[in-house]
Amino acid sequence: MDTNGATTSSAAGGGSTSTSDSSLLSKKNSKKPQYSRFTQQELPACKPILTPGLVITTFTIIGIIFIPIGLVSLSASEHVVEIVDRYDEGCVPPNYSNDKLAYIQSSRTNKSCTRTLSVPKLMKSPVFIYYELDNFYQNHRRYVKSRSDKQLRSKAYERETKNCDPQAVSLDAPIVPCGLIAWSLFNDTYGFFVKSKMLEVNKKNIAWDSDKEHKFGSDVYPKNFQTGGLIGGAKLNSTTPLSEQEDLIVWMRTAALPTFRKLYGRIEEDLQANEQITVVIQNHYNTYSFGGKKKLVLSTTSWIGGKNDFIGIAYITVGGLCLFLAVNFILLYVIKPRALGDPSYLSWNRSPAGNPN
Repeated sequence: MDTNGATTSSAAGGGSTSTSDSSLLSKKNSKKPQYSRFTQQELPACKPILTPGLVITTFTIIGIIFIPIGLVSLSASEHVVEIVDRYDEGCVPPNYSNDKLAYIQSSRTNKSCTRTLSVPKLMKSPVFIYYELDNFYQNHRRYVKSRSDKQLRSKAYERETKNCDPQAVSLDAPIVPCGLIAWSLFNDTYGFFVKSKMLEVNKKNIAWDSDKEHKFGSDVYPKNFQTGGLIGGAKLNSTTPLSEQEDLIVWMRTAALPTFRKLYGRIEEDLQANEQITVVIQNHYNTYSFGGKKKLVLSTTSWIGGKNDFIGIAYITVGGLCLFLAVNFILLYVIKPRALGDPSYLSWNRSPAGNPN
């Protein structure tokens, strides 16, 4: 009897051991994450109840804040005086009106063009000069990548031109600066006259300081630039380092949209109302081959920047919409009120036993 009992006990013990081993193995292979209040989203949190009073108050406050901001922004934009003149078509001689591409590509045609601009209101200095291009996709992937930031920063990387094709090498020597962006540098020029007096154009400090100090090296000079058979745009002074060639630095900061403006310079004297400005344009830049447009822009600025009605209109629209919703909610709450539920029955206000606290 004792022997049988021992055998039975031993068998039972062996069964329990195997069960515990299998449970340990299943726990080890389990992918269930370890319990924590963070993983189970049980941490304390703000869970506001959106009562009618809270919603109406929120919409009203947003409307009261946004509408004055929009009105002030719109007023600032309206005080900006801006003159925009599209000249790409007006500068083409009548005998080339049906073949503009032949005009811009010919070295024999006169590219000089005279335009007259009228000042609508007093333009206080500084008056910013921009050129605007339309239908020019500087954000094209191949165009954006066609540059060498290392080469622009340091003379030691002069031969770093692997991303610059097809403007990487000319006459078996590296092009500095290389790439399509630099090659297509804008090269129209403007001269301004009022009553036969030439207005000085200041082209200093038109680029970002961060670009001049960190992206374009003071020891990097143009080399072998625009020496190939196909000239893309402006040429650079080979005796001036890239960090001082601000027209290039401005152009190399590519635009995100196909219509963009870039700063050309500043007129640092007031322009009186109704004055006639004579602009002498050297119309060299080819936008005719891709149906682009060229515009000359003279503009003052305000605390909000240049002329931009969108910000003011956006603020007024959002503020007005919020006030409209607030009034509608008030009317709905007064005409057809709805009783609130008891918040003590919400899941986060219930005790573990399932009863309200």
